[in-house]
Amino acid sequence: MNKLYVGNLSPSVTVEDLKELFEKRKLPVAEQVFLKSGYAFVDFSDQNSAIQVLDALDGETVHGQVIVIDYSVPKNLRSRKIQIRNIPPHLQWEVLDGLLAQYGTVENVEQVNTDTETAVVNVTYSTKEEAKEAIEKLSEHQFEDYCFKVSYIMDLDAAPAAQTPRSRRGGRSSRDQGTPQPGPSGCYGGLRSRPQDFPLRMLVPTQFVGAIIGKEGLTIKNVTKQTQSKVDIHRKENAGAAEKPISIHSTPEGCSAACRMILEIMHKEANETKTTEDIPLKILAHNCLVGRLIGKEGRNLKKIEEDTGTRITISSFLDITICNQERTIVVKGSLDNCCRAEKEVTKKLREAYENDVAANNQHPHLMPGMNLNTLGFLSGMPMLPAATGPRGVPHMPTAGYNPFFSHHSHLSTMYGGPPGGAVSHQHSQQAPEQEVVYLFIPTQAVGALIGKKGQHIKQLAHIAAASIKIAPAEGPDMPTRKVIITGTAEAQFKAQGQIYRKLKEDNFFSPKEEVKLETHIKVPSSAAGRVIGKGGKTVTELQNLTSAEVIVPRDQTPDENDEVFVKISGHFFASQTAQRKIREIVQQVRQQEQKHQSGGTVSPHHAK
Repeated sequence: MNKLYVGNLSPSVTVEDLKELFEKRKLPVAEQVFLKSGYAFVDFSDQNSAIQVLDALDGETVHGQVIVIDYSVPKNLRSRKIQIRNIPPHLQWEVLDGLLAQYGTVENVEQVNTDTETAVVNVTYSTKEEAKEAIEKLSEHQFEDYCFKVSYIMDLDAAPAAQTPRSRRGGRSSRDQGTPQPGPSGCYGGLRSRPQDFPLRMLVPTQFVGAIIGKEGLTIKNVTKQTQSKVDIHRKENAGAAEKPISIHSTPEGCSAACRMILEIMHKEANETKTTEDIPLKILAHNCLVGRLIGKEGRNLKKIEEDTGTRITISSFLDITICNQERTIVVKGSLDNCCRAEKEVTKKLREAYENDVAANNQHPHLMPGMNLNTLGFLSGMPMLPAATGPRGVPHMPTAGYNPFFSHHSHLSTMYGGPPGGAVSHQHSQQAPEQEVVYLFIPTQAVGALIGKKGQHIKQLAHIAAASIKIAPAEGPDMPTRKVIITGTAEAQFKAQGQIYRKLKEDNFFSPKEEVKLETHIKVPSSAAGRVIGKGGKTVTELQNLTSAEVIVPRDQTPDENDEVFVKISGHFFASQTAQRKIREIVQQVRQQEQKHQSGGTVSPHHAK
């Protein structure tokens, strides 16, 4: 929902007046403005920008008339979906759910990630009549000092003919999916975020798949009904494999209940067929999550084993491939103990996953044209799209997995999808420029980054499509080592992100400590002055914008390529933003120099 309708405009209002209004109020810049007599349609690049403008210009006076502003939604698409804004940040989900339920059956409530202090949710009712009543009753609803703002949003499922009831996952409304849990850091204060759709993935012996499905599918239907889960058995993939994966979508309690029933079915089948082999519980987890499950020196895993009376092993890091980033967690013990261990293992994995999602949601528009998911921060699924991995598991990006689904299209492709927009167009015109970045990591982390026989750093370089080399130590007691990364802007983003993640996963920083590293990039000496700015204005603005520390040492001697260093210190997103902004300044300087050399004029500001 990126298009807004602006009504009750004076005939004297121009497009320039509207753009000036946005600029004056420091609002996002509109991509397009279509002005008609008395009204206008304004397009923005994303929903977050539209929400900011909606809230800021509500009741604004332009040329003596109070304007009307709302989403531009055709009448035939004003059906069952509404958006509620300006929700108090401390409002609990239970309270909000109860309020929404007064006007009908709520099929779905989705929290929208924005930069605003108050919360925003999209709500889907079961009928358009219920949505209409909610619009009428909730508009201007006062909750403490906050006044709700409610609008229709597009319901693409709406149709002129009578609608068939929408199927619900597991037969339950999303309002009822388990006890509300505290939202991950980065969400709105006390407004509790619903658990992310984090499925439990299992591996089961192929010979038991038939028993799990049952005659005419009755057994698996019984499992889904009793546990309120959606169970996908990927039995048609990878014919001939000894094991098949199963994906269970539900609340944490629903996933655990379905897991127990599946284990019970397998144990019963093994007894009836006199199978002598043990039947361990096998859980699949993305490699990005496994380090936090294991914990420092294996403490997390040891505690789970001791608390549940089980023996847990994890497949080797060397077994994963570029097409399949999942590792197998094997739990051995009695059925009851395995089920207890499953709850603890999945709890750790889910916590790590939700922390990754929260980290990404804080920076949804960091790098236009680059897919944040390729980092593995959003780590619920394998990294590469489309193709199936060795286990034949189809990659299934769903709205529940992807917090960027409602943002730019280049962020809605999952795990390594091709970048879109201007960047991909530029790449079609010329090869992307290779960049060199010097990243400094703790000396004690070098071994972990390299991995056994260099396997980890090789795989990391392969994933990022970058060259990654660790420079020799400059002295015996140096606290950091220099990592030299060479690659395109996107390769830099992936490689640096993987290194930051590795340091966090392997506990080289404490759980509550943010990973902050120093990075050096080279810039032409002619551009150093522009990075600093007059009186240090540019570098100060750069630091305020990115939250990174940016230093251009003044007494540097340019190297043989007439380049000098810029030092950047900060967490990953801050460092990346600073690197991109500095590269933009360098590009502007180069363009001005080229223009000057070709006989054009050049701005005096490009000189130091």
